[in-house]
Amino acid sequence: MISMQTAATFQPRPSVPGLKLVDLDPFPAAQIVGVNPAWRKLLMQADMVAPHVQVAAVEGEQGAGKQTLARYLHSRSPQARWAFQRRDAREWLASDADPATLSGFIYLDRVDLLASPGQGLLLGVLKTLQDRPAGRTVVVASSQTPLRQMAGQGQLLPDLAFRLTAVRFGIPPLRQRREDIAPLALALLDRICTRYQQRPVTLGPGALPRLLQHNWPGNVRELASVLEAALLEAVNGVIRAEDLPIPTEAESAKALQSAPTSAHLTLDAVIQHHVQYVLDLNHGNKLRTARQLGISRSTLYRILGNEALLTH
Repeated sequence: MISMQTAATFQPRPSVPGLKLVDLDPFPAAQIVGVNPAWRKLLMQADMVAPHVQVAAVEGEQGAGKQTLARYLHSRSPQARWAFQRRDAREWLASDADPATLSGFIYLDRVDLLASPGQGLLLGVLKTLQDRPAGRTVVVASSQTPLRQMAGQGQLLPDLAFRLTAVRFGIPPLRQRREDIAPLALALLDRICTRYQQRPVTLGPGALPRLLQHNWPGNVRELASVLEAALLEAVNGVIRAEDLPIPTEAESAKALQSAPTSAHLTLDAVIQHHVQYVLDLNHGNKLRTARQLGISRSTLYRILGNEALLTH
């Protein structure tokens, strides 16, 4: 049986200066669906530390669910009645990271991209926060690279890494929790159908095995993109295996054979090859390809070359 949890019911709290009171909407089911033991253990640990944590790190691959877990922490924290504040670490530190005015739940995205000056600024913010009463401010930092590993390689200030990872959540990639693919796919389809005001759709014969055989380098975000594209191709409310813009094993083998050779293994060549491959999977649909790759359509055009602009 698939276990789905919803955000807890919170009692009204006294107002806190600088915080905007908001109503908590129930989180989409896809954010908290999962039967994988490692994922369930992370949620259990989040339940345990959320009422007390002041600084935490959430680490994992792109699209694996770092913000999802941060929102889960937020829903269980003393700041749950106030807005979830998502900030790009680099932009935030360059603009409004004044420790004197910080309050609420702050999700700092991609701290692993901070240059040395930004790392120093963030370290100063954390040192200021440690002298404050617990409960007013929570900082959760996300990283695609393990922060202590970065510190060991001289890429991150060791003191910053240790402060951020005193409470650490490592998100497993989707390929390591394949038992979650089916329930996630169903929950995501429900969300997508609701967004497009479509009737519910089902996965036809062969569709689920096709999802299970894919390696999902883009994780849950890629799964959502694939299902959204497939919904537009569905016939009579059924998604067929051929509607899914992911390669079959034969197509993967063919792509490997046609990949750039070592003599032409430049970064541009590899990017060009991969983008063209995804474009072919989407039957030339550039908008869908851009969404699946996580880039803008203008960036896609630049990669494909000027002729793409003429043929669109």
